[in-house]
Amino acid sequence: MSAPAPSPLAIVDVDPSQAPARQDEVLTEAALAFVAALHERFTPRRDELLARRGERRAEIARTSTLDFLPETAEVRAGDWKVAEAPAALNDRRVEITGPTDRKMTINALNSGARVWLADFEDASAPTWENVIGGQLNMTDAYRRQVDFTDEKSGKSYALRPADELATVVMRPRGWHLEERHLRDADGKAVPGALVDFGLYFFRNAQLLLDLGKGPYFYLPKTESYLEARLWNEIFVFAQDYLGIPQGTVRATVLIETITAAYEMDEILYELRDHASGLNAGRWDYLFSIVKNFRDGGEKFVLPDRNAVTMTAPFMRAYTELLVRTCHKRGAHAIGGMAAFIPNRRDPEANAKALDKVKADKDREAGDGFDGSWVAHPDLVPVAKKSFDEVLGDKPNQKERLREDVQVGAADLIAIDSLEAKPTYEGLRAAIQVGTRYIEAWLRGLGAVAIFGLMEDAATAEISRSQIWQWVDAGVVFDDAPQGRDKATAAVVREIAAEELAAIRAEIGDEAFAAGKWQQAHDLLLEVSLNTDYVEFLTLPAYELLD
Repeated sequence: MSAPAPSPLAIVDVDPSQAPARQDEVLTEAALAFVAALHERFTPRRDELLARRGERRAEIARTSTLDFLPETAEVRAGDWKVAEAPAALNDRRVEITGPTDRKMTINALNSGARVWLADFEDASAPTWENVIGGQLNMTDAYRRQVDFTDEKSGKSYALRPADELATVVMRPRGWHLEERHLRDADGKAVPGALVDFGLYFFRNAQLLLDLGKGPYFYLPKTESYLEARLWNEIFVFAQDYLGIPQGTVRATVLIETITAAYEMDEILYELRDHASGLNAGRWDYLFSIVKNFRDGGEKFVLPDRNAVTMTAPFMRAYTELLVRTCHKRGAHAIGGMAAFIPNRRDPEANAKALDKVKADKDREAGDGFDGSWVAHPDLVPVAKKSFDEVLGDKPNQKERLREDVQVGAADLIAIDSLEAKPTYEGLRAAIQVGTRYIEAWLRGLGAVAIFGLMEDAATAEISRSQIWQWVDAGVVFDDAPQGRDKATAAVVREIAAEELAAIRAEIGDEAFAAGKWQQAHDLLLEVSLNTDYVEFLTLPAYELLD
């Protein structure tokens, strides 16, 4: 007897008269059937794994510690490697990241980077228009039908020759987010990760193979090897469903949660037929430390986010362990983000910032990373030069096994090894950046230039998490004005009100009213000051998204 057909999916809360252009081109009957099949087969397991996250968090709260898993010791000790990288992913010395709007699609592909992380996650606010538009832009790009002229500037954008374009690695949403506009017969929303992956894979897998590449993915917010196992099962099913050869998919996993840092071997092992590497994601990693160890007392209190550099002992332990683990298993180790936005109006400040970017990329290349991230096309040559000096004509340096690296469980959470302390100006900066980013996100923008840096949702997460942690810990500031020497809810509200007033004065009443400033202010205070810590601020924010 044949298996029953998947439950049909319904498109809900979308006014047909205001639906995104070409929506029907994306949501074909066949594409929706594929997403429905993924949903029916894999969402129950995803729900179990989300519940397991909560259980593990509760255990960390009780013990204030983490360790490598005894039940997977054989995997860590075993002699195994991941599948060989396809030619299109063998050289990843510079990767550019960004959302999938039409302009960014062309600029990223043309940037000179070897890889473009086409982001449906932290750099993209999940409006329905962005979800559908991103899918269209990706397929249009592969078909070389993405050229356009900007109506405001009159500037034309067109793709360079195919051999000059970056290889695309697409990042779907994390497991925790739903897609409220697609629901099954019982009214249950489909996970955003399955919507993003499913539509992209269905539309592009064969097309990419025909172009000599393949469906490549970045997997965000992974918290355990069991979540990697779920993705591997999805890849196997998806390839069989469409008749794509097994092993065609390649996945790079972001190690951006503290729990995943203890399971890097295991994550690669679960994905070994489809794995291509691991990436060190800085801001989400710090956010995860705060979230998981928020009950751990003073020794887990982080200083200002910009004071936590990649040379901090616990961050260095994390990144060096990542390189060693990847190279032992034949996988690429990809470094962190250079978020600086070049400032052509201030050459002196620009030069200083570029020097810092170069020093960061020199360090990564010297440590054995095979590539790194940038957020702006102007940074591609800077990062490329750092890796060219180390790699030369080699595509990577996976032969550097870094057997000199020895990292113990305690090294990864030695937060109290930092000398820096939280500051009042750091609190103000967290409120400023958090407010500005959330306001833009609520308007549908996921990648936002703020104070010279390209920020995404991870920025807002670390900002609000540090506010929450400092208030909860009653941090005392040495640099505060009189009456504000301690982090309290009242002080946070006062600063937030001042910043909101300053923004209004800067942009004017009309622009202020046209934006989402009051909503952003209110939401930042909600997720920063509520006694119950919200797991992800994008969950309540999504309810406010148009």
